[in-house]
Amino acid sequence: MDKIDELDKRILEIISHNARIPFKDVAAECNVSRAAIHQRVQRLIDMGVIVGSGYNVNPKSLGYTTCTYVGIKLERGSMYKRVLNELKEIPEIVECHFTTGPYTMLAKIYARDNEDLMHLLNSKIQEIQGVNATETFISLEQGIKREIPIQTKE
Repeated sequence: MDKIDELDKRILEIISHNARIPFKDVAAECNVSRAAIHQRVQRLIDMGVIVGSGYNVNPKSLGYTTCTYVGIKLERGSMYKRVLNELKEIPEIVECHFTTGPYTMLAKIYARDNEDLMHLLNSKIQEIQGVNATETFISLEQGIKREIPIQTKE
């Protein structure tokens, strides 16, 4: 992978706080041309440093009031890929990780309410062949949401 220099880090720091900032404003903050910013950002995308872009939608605004983390235990870890493919068919699952520790997988789920959550757990997730058990953790409040810090020299 190509090296990321201090200008790249400064660009990443700026756009990670506001992805909609115009390149001309990033260029002004970095004291370089708009073309230089455009080229750098494209290079960072091509390198896989910047992945995805878009808007974050507040799930509550769409009626999903319950945020839950579900620890999933599988019969065997080797079943992960097959179970993952089935979990991908459940749109309320927004993240899923293959983990160490007491669970084989950890999933983040948004449900409309506790009744909806119970349906997702009992009728969908626990019905998948190979799922031995689940443990549910309801999030009462998200206290922190941020990107990984970008270390720049100052």
